[in-house]
Amino acid sequence: MGRGEAMPTASLQDSFKISNSKGERKKLFASVSMRNEDPLNTMRTFFEGLIAGGTAGVVVETALYPIDTVKTRLQAARGGGHIVWKGLYSGLAGNIAGVLPASAIFVGVYEPTKKALLKSFPDNLSAFAHLIAGAVGGAASSLVRVPTEVVKQRMQTGQFASAPNAVRLIVAKEGFKGLYAGYRSFLLRDLPFDAIQFCIYEQLRIGYKLAAKRDLNDPENALIGAFAGVLTGAVTTPLDVIKTRLMVQGSANQYKGIFDCVQTIVREEGPQALLKGIGPRVLWIGIGGSIFFGVLEKTKSVLAKRRSNIENPESGKQD
Repeated sequence: MGRGEAMPTASLQDSFKISNSKGERKKLFASVSMRNEDPLNTMRTFFEGLIAGGTAGVVVETALYPIDTVKTRLQAARGGGHIVWKGLYSGLAGNIAGVLPASAIFVGVYEPTKKALLKSFPDNLSAFAHLIAGAVGGAASSLVRVPTEVVKQRMQTGQFASAPNAVRLIVAKEGFKGLYAGYRSFLLRDLPFDAIQFCIYEQLRIGYKLAAKRDLNDPENALIGAFAGVLTGAVTTPLDVIKTRLMVQGSANQYKGIFDCVQTIVREEGPQALLKGIGPRVLWIGIGGSIFFGVLEKTKSVLAKRRSNIENPESGKQD
């Protein structure tokens, strides 16, 4: 977000006035008050969200892919199986091809949905607006994210050498539905994850602004993003383990579904197996949250300033 109070307000930035009255401080959730906006702002918010989300997603995926690979191999290993430390960037190019549109769609849908909900919800229930918007954004992007995740994780576990080869063989052996293996478990993990992470992030930002009485700077956005990522990542690790097992099983079908997967893991490996990979997962999502939200807010700020300079050229010259 902007570095100082002089930064022009943007459609993509949080369009609210922070209330610092004593009554507002007693509310359960941080509150916001939306301004009336031109209907065209929704479309503008969507397209700027596509750019900001795509940029942030690609940066995070490229920087942290090896950690994600280790996490996936730990979760996929059954019993006391060992993991392979070679090829930690296996599948990166193909994954970025999916992460770019998926992240773009998520933020592109999240931002206008959030704004619309904030106008409808009472000020003290803004957290629910953020929760719902996060889930809606996650559901919209899942149509791209799931096939991307399936191909990525099977390449990370050494089943395929290239993304095109992976797609071709998966479809040949399992049909088109093979690209959506574990779809329900993915939604079970990612919809709560997206909703909780973005809610925590947004609420912390609102609360911080209320306390500091100013906009957040880049390091502060990154720090809040890291905290939101660590907390959400740890809580949703069991869901991530289930999703990974269902996605990498391929045509072997060791598990018949989500509940069978949980029962089999607990029976054969013990309850602790549901926390496999929690270390690298928390590390990956914590650092990833820092980078993602830092890059996201910075990109939003740059786009907002650029648009403001175009709409008000005289103001741009003064800056």
